[in-house]
Amino acid sequence: MGWFRETRTPQAVAVLGQHGDTAVGAAALLSPGRVLTCAHVVNQALGQPLLSGTRPADEVLQVGFARRTVRIKAQIEVWVPPRHTTAAWQGDLCVLRLAEPAPTGAAPVVWTEMTAGQSLRAWHGCGDPITFADTVLKLLDGQVGYLDGPLSGAAIGPGFSGGPLWTDTGDSAAGLVVGQLGQPDAPTHPGQTLRRTWALSWQAVREQLYAVGAGDVVADCRTTRTAPQDDPVAAELSDLLRSLLPDGAARAEHARRLATELGLTAPVDGSAPSVEELTAVLLTRHRALPTLSESLLTAGPGGERPDRLTALLGTGRAVDAAGLLSRGEHAFLEGQLELVVLTDPTLPARAAQEALRYTPLPPALCTARLPPGALAQVISDLEQYQDGGSVPAGTPRVPALVHLVEFIAAAVGGLLGERLSRWSERVCARLGVHPAARDQRRADAAHWADARTPPVTRLLARLTRSEPEGEGAERAERYRCRLWQQHADGSVRRLETGAGDAPLSPEQVGALIREGAERSGDGLPAVDIEVDRAGLHLPVDEWDAGSPNEFVPSLPLGASFPLTLRCPEMSRRVPRREVEHRRRWGDGHGRVLVIDPSCADGRQVAALLNSTHRDANHVVLHGPPSLRAQLLDLCLALGVPVVLWDRAAEDHDHAHRLDPLAPTGRLQELPFRVHRFRATALPDPAGFPVRPSLVWEDLAWQDRPEGGHEPRLTDPDATRPLSDEGARSS
Repeated sequence: MGWFRETRTPQAVAVLGQHGDTAVGAAALLSPGRVLTCAHVVNQALGQPLLSGTRPADEVLQVGFARRTVRIKAQIEVWVPPRHTTAAWQGDLCVLRLAEPAPTGAAPVVWTEMTAGQSLRAWHGCGDPITFADTVLKLLDGQVGYLDGPLSGAAIGPGFSGGPLWTDTGDSAAGLVVGQLGQPDAPTHPGQTLRRTWALSWQAVREQLYAVGAGDVVADCRTTRTAPQDDPVAAELSDLLRSLLPDGAARAEHARRLATELGLTAPVDGSAPSVEELTAVLLTRHRALPTLSESLLTAGPGGERPDRLTALLGTGRAVDAAGLLSRGEHAFLEGQLELVVLTDPTLPARAAQEALRYTPLPPALCTARLPPGALAQVISDLEQYQDGGSVPAGTPRVPALVHLVEFIAAAVGGLLGERLSRWSERVCARLGVHPAARDQRRADAAHWADARTPPVTRLLARLTRSEPEGEGAERAERYRCRLWQQHADGSVRRLETGAGDAPLSPEQVGALIREGAERSGDGLPAVDIEVDRAGLHLPVDEWDAGSPNEFVPSLPLGASFPLTLRCPEMSRRVPRREVEHRRRWGDGHGRVLVIDPSCADGRQVAALLNSTHRDANHVVLHGPPSLRAQLLDLCLALGVPVVLWDRAAEDHDHAHRLDPLAPTGRLQELPFRVHRFRATALPDPAGFPVRPSLVWEDLAWQDRPEGGHEPRLTDPDATRPLSDEGARSS
């Protein structure tokens, strides 16, 4: 046994029998969605002959976690049938695809090479700690490893098959338990052999999975780096450790600290691990190397940072298991960033887009809001990168993660920002990053935080009708959607949505608009829907906006945002319409015309709007649908910027249904009154039969080029207008 020992019991995974209560065998968790076991264990679970080579067809099994308290359905993904040629058969592998991810507490197995002389431990599939059985690999004969267990303690037997064989450190597995020798008619029976079992080595498992075309399964597995005699990285690490820790007592002190951080036990007899044992831990244990370097930070003469610590960390970049951060640094950062995300879930993505312009960003940082559950993966992904900024000659580069944290700290400010800044200082000191390089990033972050883009107040969604899809009654409407943001300072930016120019269903459009509004920050922006004349009659406010996460139900767009319509087509068709539009807006105060039964037709309404109501900027339409459609076109052509009507109204007798919206009340509050009404009416549509539509064409979006099709939206980063060809991503 080695100097470092595992204290945790690996969590067993069970393959359950037909009745779902008994573990017929064990399994190894390869990834959150896959487990590996023996094919004969699956046969037994399904009531088939033990060594049947026929792949079961579409059967569903149950896999148990946490001592079978969590049960997940699974189906066969890869089948390697048993090949019973000798007393120890070969093949006998099965990969099961889980119907849902494994519990968060279940860690995938880390695989290592099987070598002769290894001390190994197995558990029964039931997972009870008392069932552990120790054994030693006596012979590795090609793909099969033969193991002998001691005469004391438990023996490997039924229910162990398919489970991993853990190394004596408990952090990796060298192979898979397959069977027990000892059939009475076999060459090796109980009278000749005691407690002899056989297993498939990890090398054999890997080779057989590749042979059946399951290379993606192998790629999904976690493995450790072995340290053969000729491994140059292991040799260099050993040399550096000898120079850093030549004294056994000092090596024991730092090794004990490392063991505590890693959850391992260490002897209390005053002994020290060999340099080779310490090297093996650094090569195989996640974050072991940066954790040890944290302990070595003051190991130099006079408590200074050792000169060779930078070389140790540089070599450590070639170790897959190392990572950038120590255990403590990672836990602290994840906890602080969780607080940031709870306060402003949009901040990490905005800071990353500014600080790490030339760094590949994790997918979670390319969305509007960062879910707290994605933090660990974001940190892990960014640990592998360094920023592209300059540093003093001969000093390490600044990690991309540190650069991002500086920007987040500057934006957050206060005590939380101070804690993040101190974290950055500690990490840079350990890594040997020059203070001048760190301070340069900090100054850039402060400048960005002081000049952050003003909040978004409005979102413009331009809808263009596309060809319907489907046939007959199944034909479904499709639309193309483009988005722009307007900021509080009046600047406008085109949003790249990822949808491109693809035709979308109404539900997809609703979700796209919601996502665009979420990228606006914490506020609730007004949403303007730009449509053609026919689109003015679409129930866009009723389109489902989808759910932002698994806890919040989906809502219609009109209940989610203050949503209004605008129709630029009218300005292209009526030359003087823009002039009239600006004149009618005037000072923005409401001057209303209500279309009631006294207004018989369009001629009469046109006469009113050109005489007694020449300054009217707000029309409330009542009456039957055909008349409303005619009068709507008329009002817009005469430059009326605000028109309200009820899509569900059949005639003038339904005019009172708009009363809850106070249709002639304060004009500037009308969009918000409509928004509140839509939200209030949502639970009881029968009790609120009105379906309000509101055209609201204020001066938020600037004029169009003569005869053009694009809004003249001013980009704050350029003096030219924005168009499809010259759009810039926010």
